[in-house]
Order: sequence, then structure tokens, then C-alpha cells
Amino acid sequence: MNIFITLDYELFFGSYSGTQEKSIIYPTNRFLQVLNKYGIKASFFVDSGYLIKLDEYRKKYNILEENYQNIVTQIKNLSNNGHDIQLHIHPHWEDSYFNGEKWIINTKRYRLQEFNDNEIDNIVFKYKKILTDITGNKIFTYRAGGWCIQPFLNIGKALKKHNIWLDCTVFNNGKNNSNTHYFDFSNMPKKDIWKFDENPLKEDKTGYFTEIPISSYKVSPLFFWKLAFYKKFGGSFHKSFGDGNAVGGSKLDKLRMLIKRTDSVVSLDGYKISYLQSALFDFKKNIDNKNFVIIGHPKAMTEYSLKKLEEFIKKNKDSNFTTFKREFFNEK
Repeated sequence: MNIFITLDYELFFGSYSGTQEKSIIYPTNRFLQVLNKYGIKASFFVDSGYLIKLDEYRKKYNILEENYQNIVTQIKNLSNNGHDIQLHIHPHWEDSYFNGEKWIINTKRYRLQEFNDNEIDNIVFKYKKILTDITGNKIFTYRAGGWCIQPFLNIGKALKKHNIWLDCTVFNNGKNNSNTHYFDFSNMPKKDIWKFDENPLKEDKTGYFTEIPISSYKVSPLFFWKLAFYKKFGGSFHKSFGDGNAVGGSKLDKLRMLIKRTDSVVSLDGYKISYLQSALFDFKKNIDNKNFVIIGHPKAMTEYSLKKLEEFIKKNKDSNFTTFKREFFNEK
């Protein structure tokens, strides 16, 4: 059994982005303390639009020069120590800026599909290039920001042109439709890996792309009531390390989660990690399943989630904790 621990390495995208130290650097270091005990490597999907904006503004603002050096140092160290650095695109950075005190986040064009073909191509090119320049490594795996990978056709053309052929975005029955987000994975193949060409939800055995979906777990409304309770009353043990505000979701989707069973990603984030072991147990019921993918965000980790992560690693030490680079680097 392959277990991929994956992190979306990013700030917050609401009214306040949070500080780099509290939302990225510190929680990543705390996370690494757990992994290092067991020699485990993770895959980091780096929000490289943020890196490009730091590079653009750092000569004007000393704090951003410091931020740039700190995050580049951490990414280099991650890569040099065997962790996987791959591409995560949040294109709203194209319209966002630093005002001298904080990032002004503009999410009017949150989805890559809201840009024209030339813009998409340029974004994929430069967002990949900065990661290659920092790490010196081959970047071949993609995760869409906010899971917004649909429609895929024009994005796929740019990814293919720039030799990105592995995707890890979709999850079973995932669905969201808000001012910023749109995705609907209702008809996803019931597999843990498949090939596709123009649509990540439609298997094509001769397709250029490979999909490894994020694993999912069906959760009850009670879970989300508990999640809300621990966020409000859980104290420091359940307080996220990150200090920013998330972009608002759809009220309809939030209501749906509170009144009916829904599919959620298998996650390291906060109280969501409480169903991690149960999700793996269910995943193993299908003997064809070999690739269990966990998603997390340094900004959303808590003391509780790090404790539960270590328990999970100890309990599953016979599994192959691995990365995309280790398993798929030589496939194309």
C-alpha cells in the first residue's frame, strides 16, 4: 500500500492572508519534526504564484525580501532532503498585490479557466519555472488551486506543452459552486489511478495524463458539528497554526454538509484528521486500491493533528509512505 502525504503549501486567501512565518514556515517545520522521526517524505504542492509575487515586490519592501529568502530556503531544504516539490496554481495572484503592509488578495479570477489561452499558457510556464529554478528538479505533477480543474481542455493543453502529465486534484463526489469555486466530481471513476486525456473524470487508456485522486471518506453531519465545536471551543490544542482568514465558501455547500452525509477529502487539517485511520480501513476494503492520498495544509495544522499524524504513522509503519517523484519520476 502506497501512502502519499501531500501538502498544499500556501497562505490564506480571505481578507487577511496571514503571516508567512505562522501560516507556512513554522507549521511546516513542526510537521517535518514528526516525519523526520520515521524517515518519511512528503509531496509539497507549492503555490508558486505567491513566490512570483514575492520576487516582484521584494526589492521595494524589505519584509518581502526576508519572506522571499526564508521561503526559498525552506523549499530548497525540503527538496534537498528528499521531499517532493510539485506545482500548485492559484492564479488569483495575477490580480493581487502588496500595499506596503499586507497582501491585497483579489479572487475575482480565482479559477485558471477565467484566463484566456495565452494567459493560461504563460501562467503554467512561469509558475513551473520558478519551482524548477529553486529546486533544480523536474516538475511533472499538478494540483489545481481550490480543486478547480474543470473544464480541463484549455488547462490540459498548457500542462501538456510544459510536460506536466500527472494530476492529483479530484476526489470522489467532490462538489462546490460558489463565487470563487466550481468543481463537480460526481462521475469520477471508482479507481485510485487512471489515464485520461481531455477530461480527468473520463478514463482514456491511451490518454497523455495520469490521475491519482485524493482519497475521500463519507462523513456524517455530526462530524461537521463536532468540527465547528472544536474550532470554537477546542482551545490551543485545536487552534490552527496559521493566522489568516480563508476565502468564503458556498453557504449552500456548508448547509449540505450539516444536514446530509457528504464525501470529504482525507485530510491532515485540524479535527479532520480524526477520521484518517477509518478512511484507510475503508480504502483497503477494495483489494485493487494501492494509492492512498492524504491532503493537508501547513496553515490548517494543529497540535491535535500532529499528534494524530504520529499515531497514524506508528500504526501503519508497514505501509510504503512515498512521493510522486519516487513512484513516477521515470514514467515519461
